[in-house]
Amino acid sequence: MKIRPVGITGLGMAVPERVLTNHDLERMVDTSDEWIRTRTGIRERRIAAPHEASSDYALRAAREAMAQAGVTPEQIDLIICATVTPDMPMPATAALVQAALGAHRAAAFDLSAACPGWIYGVVMAQQSIATGLYDCALVIGVELLSKMVNWQDRKTCVLFGDAAGAAVLQPVSEGRGILSSVLGAEGAGHCHLYTPAGGSRLPASPETVAQGLHYVHMNGPEVFKFAVRVMDEATVQVVEKAGLTVGDIDLLVPHQANVRIIDSAVKRLGLAPEKVVVNLDRYGNTSSASIPVALTEALAEGRVRDGDLVVCVSFGAGLVWGALALRWGR
Repeated sequence: MKIRPVGITGLGMAVPERVLTNHDLERMVDTSDEWIRTRTGIRERRIAAPHEASSDYALRAAREAMAQAGVTPEQIDLIICATVTPDMPMPATAALVQAALGAHRAAAFDLSAACPGWIYGVVMAQQSIATGLYDCALVIGVELLSKMVNWQDRKTCVLFGDAAGAAVLQPVSEGRGILSSVLGAEGAGHCHLYTPAGGSRLPASPETVAQGLHYVHMNGPEVFKFAVRVMDEATVQVVEKAGLTVGDIDLLVPHQANVRIIDSAVKRLGLAPEKVVVNLDRYGNTSSASIPVALTEALAEGRVRDGDLVVCVSFGAGLVWGALALRWGR
């Protein structure tokens, strides 16, 4: 079997119009702009309207990515939607996107891996295309975390925002595309970042709602320690797996969760700040949408050039992580 090189041929993103600033949050909860900025680097985030759902933003991002790639709905073979905030428990949000796009040939499923979900989805799609099972895949990371946040909990409500990012994957020339990937998990740490209720363990009930068990719960210090370690380790592992070194990286696209986590990882890796994408000040933590949104903006700004080595790395609830090394271009 000939293994085909696979790369990203189109990117797209979608964010809500409403901007919620730190000063807005000062009027909602006991916090301050200075406290949020110094501890997270976040200045503002985007918040979806009450009537909007994840599929609305996934669809917009998907259409933008398809337009950039120059593909039609009929060419899409596979749609993977990475999300922990689906429109509903079933069917998959990916199926709703498939119908709205008119991509009637495409298989469609959701993937739940929290913040690294888009990277997990890209790896799944890459394998399907590399082996010849499919020729064109659409991988979407979308989260409306504002729907899951307790707006009275100042430890979590200041962190998250809503967004969607999408990528089209297709065969590319030899030497281009995804060079290597690393996926991992430490499931024993699941209790550090989770939503307790709403599943089969604790189905929705008046009691779970009253106790706030459908909101995001996080042990910040433990997640911080985990993130700093795996961001560094996964980046080194993925470039070494590609037969390269950290010094070969042209652009690092890290998960946009906390600027202190990014700064710590970058310092340990010895990368120059201009080689790192940071946009969390404007969007906050958008989970699985974080990296595709940051990558889309970096490409639009001219920070990604043909032949560049681009590394994406993320961590999140699970606890899980993932990293990709790509040689940019078709």
